[in-house]
Amino acid sequence: MIEVKNVSKTFKLNKKQKKELDTTEDFSHAVKDVSFTCQPGRVFSLLGPNGAGKTTTLRMISTIFKPTQGSISVCGLDTVKEELEIRKKIGFLTGSTGLYQRLTANEILNYFGKLYKLSDSEIESRKKELYALLDMDSFQNKRIGKLSTGMKQKVSIARTMIHDPEVVIFDEPTSGLDVITSENIIKLIKSCKEQGKTVIFSSHIMSEVDLLCDDMAIIDQGEILFSGSMDQFRSEMKESTLTGEFIRIVNEKRAS
Repeated sequence: MIEVKNVSKTFKLNKKQKKELDTTEDFSHAVKDVSFTCQPGRVFSLLGPNGAGKTTTLRMISTIFKPTQGSISVCGLDTVKEELEIRKKIGFLTGSTGLYQRLTANEILNYFGKLYKLSDSEIESRKKELYALLDMDSFQNKRIGKLSTGMKQKVSIARTMIHDPEVVIFDEPTSGLDVITSENIIKLIKSCKEQGKTVIFSSHIMSEVDLLCDDMAIIDQGEILFSGSMDQFRSEMKESTLTGEFIRIVNEKRAS
C-alpha cells in the first residue's frame, strides 16, 4: 500500500531558473498538499499534463526526493526514515532506460539481482519468468548498445522487476514506444495486479487509464483536482468522453 498525506515539495531556484521561469520567487512549488492512497491488487493512475507534478510525486514515493511537508508511507514504512527498506520493496520504471551499453541483458539482470541479494537460483528463476513474459529470449545475450529502443525498454522493465517487488511504480512507461512494446508494458501491469501488487503509474494518455485503472487522481500545477475510483469518475462525468472530461476539469481549475 502507498499512502500520501498532505505532501508538498518545493525546489530552491537559482538566478538562471528564475529568469527562465520569469519569476522573482526563491522557490518553485512542484507539488502542493497532495493526498491519495494506492491499494494492493489495484492499479492507480496519476493523470496530468506535462509538468503537472507527476514525476516529482513518484520520485518522492520512491525515496529519490524527500517531501518538504507531509508524509508518505510505502508498505507501512516512512519514506524519509526507512528509505533503504522501502527501496527493497519497490520497482521504479522511468522513460529513461539508463542502461550500461557494454553489458548484455543477462549481465545487467545478474548484477541487479545481486544488488537485491538474490541467490543465483532465484535470479535464474526470475529471468526465466521475465524473458517469457516480455519475449526477450532472442536478445538476452546481446549488448545493450546493439538493441533497439523497444528492446532496451524491455531490459529496463526486467531490471525493475527482477526482485519481484511488492510495489511497482511506472513513470509514463509507454511514452515514445511502439505499439508492440507498449502492449508488453500493459501486459506486465495487468500481471502485477493479478499478483496482488500495488501498482501506480503516471500518464497523460486517457486510453491507457481507461484500460488499466481501478483508481485515479488528476494532478495539474502540483494540485490534486480529482481523486477516487474510475467508477466514481465516470459517474460524475459532464463530458461524453474520458479525455473530454479530463480536459474540462483541468481547464476549469485553471480558469478559476
